[in-house]
Amino acid sequence: MRVPGTGTGTRGTRQIGPYTVVTRLDAGIPAGTPVSEHRFIARSADGDRTVLLSRPLADVDPQRFMAEAETSRYLLGSWVLPAVELAAPGEQAWHACPYLPALPLPVAFAVHGGPLPEPTVRALAIALAENLAVMHGQNLTHAGLCPSAVLIAADGPRLTCFGAVRAAAPDGVAQQEAPGLDPGSLPPEQAAGGRPRPLGDVYALGATLAYAATGYTMPEREELPPALRSLIIRCLSRDPAHRPQLSEVIDELAGGSQSDAPAGFAAPTRADALLRPGWLPARLVAAIVHQSASVLAAEVHLPQQAPAHPAWPPGSAPNPTPVPHPSH
Repeated sequence: MRVPGTGTGTRGTRQIGPYTVVTRLDAGIPAGTPVSEHRFIARSADGDRTVLLSRPLADVDPQRFMAEAETSRYLLGSWVLPAVELAAPGEQAWHACPYLPALPLPVAFAVHGGPLPEPTVRALAIALAENLAVMHGQNLTHAGLCPSAVLIAADGPRLTCFGAVRAAAPDGVAQQEAPGLDPGSLPPEQAAGGRPRPLGDVYALGATLAYAATGYTMPEREELPPALRSLIIRCLSRDPAHRPQLSEVIDELAGGSQSDAPAGFAAPTRADALLRPGWLPARLVAAIVHQSASVLAAEVHLPQQAPAHPAWPPGSAPNPTPVPHPSH
């Protein structure tokens, strides 16, 4: 839904649309890590709603940013965070989704103190690949996957920053130095200005998994875990025709793993079999819990509303002006 804002959202204020900023989501991200949008944890004036709120970078066209946010409202899948609120026409650009305690992947890497365990990377890979496959089935390309676009929650990852490549510059414009884009995760054909296509998401997936496993989006071959090495290298092929299909990625990583959880009306997911208690290192679970508790306990100074009329001390309010009545 679109909601009118109550604040300007300008620098120097902590008000964006109807929300008051609690903190920056990316406050702990390592210096120099590209992030394609400004992201905040924010709360509504009545305190009932806490959201993840995004705004475009200064050099990103706000109309393209909002167009991608509008499309993201229709994204399907378990491991994606679509926008549910968008700035009203005439407002400064922003969009929001319900708050989920989660760490950006670069923060998770820093908290863990190094490469994530192979089972964690494998579970991450299958979940992301499955959700990208759902998007491609909707005839959509994510075009924004990179380490900072992945949030790590206790129950699994979440994809954000949908359409960051398209928002950064129109098709046909070279993207090597586009604002907020991670050059190591940007497929070569998109860096040259090509239109984002599904196999570009496969390249970005490989770069993101390489980062989770080594701390680099383009590591040396020997730095990659042997069990993941061949697949990640194929994902990072400069020629899209040499990259694997997402179904191959899932089959190769999942092996015979199948979820025994009831799927209901949802499509069965191979990731559920791996995203069980213990899939995340304990230090990351503790950091996610700490974030959630800190946000819950945060004192937010809400904007003061101007009084409708001057306040009068008790007993000193002026007498109302008599209203004349017509004589008969």
